[in-house]
Amino acid sequence: MEPAKAYLNPRTWLGLAQREIAPIAAILGIALLLLAFAEIADDVGEGDTRAFDESLLLALRTSDPADPIGPVWFEQSVADITSLGGFAVLALVTLLVCGYLLVQRKWGGALMLLVATAGGGALSEGLKLGFNRPRPDLVAHVVETTSMSFPSGHAMLSAVTYLTLGALLARTQEKQRLRGYILGAAILVTLLIGVSRIYLGVHWPTDVLAGWCLGAAWAMLCWSIATWLTRRAEKPA
Repeated sequence: MEPAKAYLNPRTWLGLAQREIAPIAAILGIALLLLAFAEIADDVGEGDTRAFDESLLLALRTSDPADPIGPVWFEQSVADITSLGGFAVLALVTLLVCGYLLVQRKWGGALMLLVATAGGGALSEGLKLGFNRPRPDLVAHVVETTSMSFPSGHAMLSAVTYLTLGALLARTQEKQRLRGYILGAAILVTLLIGVSRIYLGVHWPTDVLAGWCLGAAWAMLCWSIATWLTRRAEKPA
C-alpha cells in the first residue's frame, strides 16, 4: 500500500514530470539560443544590422557623439556595473566560489563551474578572432578596450558565470520563491552588464545580443551535462 500511495501522491507526479520535462526543455532552450546566435551572426556578416546598431548607439548619445545621455554620476555608475563583467572580477568570483565548493567537498560543482567559465572564455576569444569585427567607431568609447567586438565577451562571460552561479545557489534552496529570486537576480546582473557595454559605446548592440544568447546556451549546456552525470552516478548499479 505504501508504494501505491507514494505513486498516487501529487508531489510524486510533479517530481516525475519535472524530471522528464526538464531535459527536453533544456535541449529546446539551448537549440533556440544557438539558432538566435547563428541568425545574428549571419546578419552581422552580411551587414544587415548596421542601421539597427547605429541608431541604438546614437540614441544613447546627446548631440555630441562623445557624450552619453544622463548626468556624470550615472555614467560613472554604468562604468562600475560594466566592471562586474570584466575578466578580473569574474575570475576572482569563480575562484572564490570554487574554493568554497572544494571546502564543502562538492567536487562536481567546482569542476562544472571551472569548465563552464574556462570553456566560455576560450569560446568567446576564438569567436572574436574568427569574426574579427571592429569596435564601434560611431561614438567615443567611455572605457578602454583591447579585443575585437563580436560577440561581447562581457555579455557572454557574465551570462556563463552569473547564470551558473545562480543555478548552483538556487539548487540549495527548497522554496520556489527563493530559487526564482536567485535566478532572477543572476539574469538581472547579466542584462545590466550587457546594456552597460552599449551605453559606454564599446560594443554594437548585436555584439551584446549574440553574447547573451551564446553565454546562456553554454551555461545551460554545461549545467545539463553536469545534472545528467550526477543523476547517472546516483542510480544504483
